[in-house]
Amino acid sequence: MKILMAMSGGVDSTISAKMLKEQGHEIIACYMKLHKKPGYHEKNIEKVKKACEFLGIKMHVLDLQDEFDKYVYQPFVDTYKDGRTPNPCALCNKFIKLGELLKFAKNLGCDKLATGHYVQVEDGFIKVAKDLNKDQSYFLAQVPQEVLKDMIFPLGDKLKSDIKELAKSVESLREFGEQAESSEICFVDTTYIDVLNRHYDTNLPGDVVDKSGKVIGRHSGYMHYTIGKRRGFEVFGAHEPHFVLSIDSKSNRIVVGSKDELERSDIKIQDINMFINEREFECDVKVRYRSVPLRARVLIDGQTGHIELKDSAYGVASGQLAVFYRDDLVIGSGFIV
Repeated sequence: MKILMAMSGGVDSTISAKMLKEQGHEIIACYMKLHKKPGYHEKNIEKVKKACEFLGIKMHVLDLQDEFDKYVYQPFVDTYKDGRTPNPCALCNKFIKLGELLKFAKNLGCDKLATGHYVQVEDGFIKVAKDLNKDQSYFLAQVPQEVLKDMIFPLGDKLKSDIKELAKSVESLREFGEQAESSEICFVDTTYIDVLNRHYDTNLPGDVVDKSGKVIGRHSGYMHYTIGKRRGFEVFGAHEPHFVLSIDSKSNRIVVGSKDELERSDIKIQDINMFINEREFECDVKVRYRSVPLRARVLIDGQTGHIELKDSAYGVASGQLAVFYRDDLVIGSGFIV
């Protein structure tokens, strides 16, 4: 097969390309320029060039900065401005990696697009990876089901530790196995606040209130806080820890309360992406990437839905993705309202 391999300069995509080449496929590499972080692309392109020269494969550099800005970066900034917590990786996978890049692969006449995601595909469904610590099924849950037939994920049944060791065992690829892990959000160097400060004044002191609306303290600017945070704001005379329960961006207020008040069992969702036709079902739900799956009943009505958790979850944040699982298969997802 003729396969376009998305290559970033990291060990995962490099070894994926090596595996596919050794299986006898015709591999073409593609590096995507997504954001405008100074010096970022130059060093990564050199890494990809080095890997491609060793593997004897052609390389493309695809400039998707405008598309990335539209579908990922600007929504990231705007979501924080709205007092919510964005999920840029889910949007990037949907619109860029398994969207724009897949279009490019088809324009090149490729049979498949391959990426270094740790995820599997089974019977047209996204399946949890063998390496549970690296599993990225959560971040792929918004991609249209029909694109899965065009995808190859060579690392889905592999362990990250084995991939790094394989790279180290090849002299020309050793540096890929020894380099540090990349950041989860590629365009964030330190914290998301540094990104927001390029666009807004995030240091806007305001009131801290309780659930009744009573002013009980002060904060340094609502964009500095996410749901569940317990530090960085003042509660007058407090002896017990307080947690951010919600954020009111329009009035520059944060609502705080006890840990018990963080509990939620009823969750509304929107922008639904389903892999099954059921509109009322039970499943396991992850409300954050690293959260423990919880049993739930889900009701879907068009592009909105309602999740009823059997056991309450803490720190459920508007803007994050709720992903539905059944027997290690992703059956749908929606963004938390």
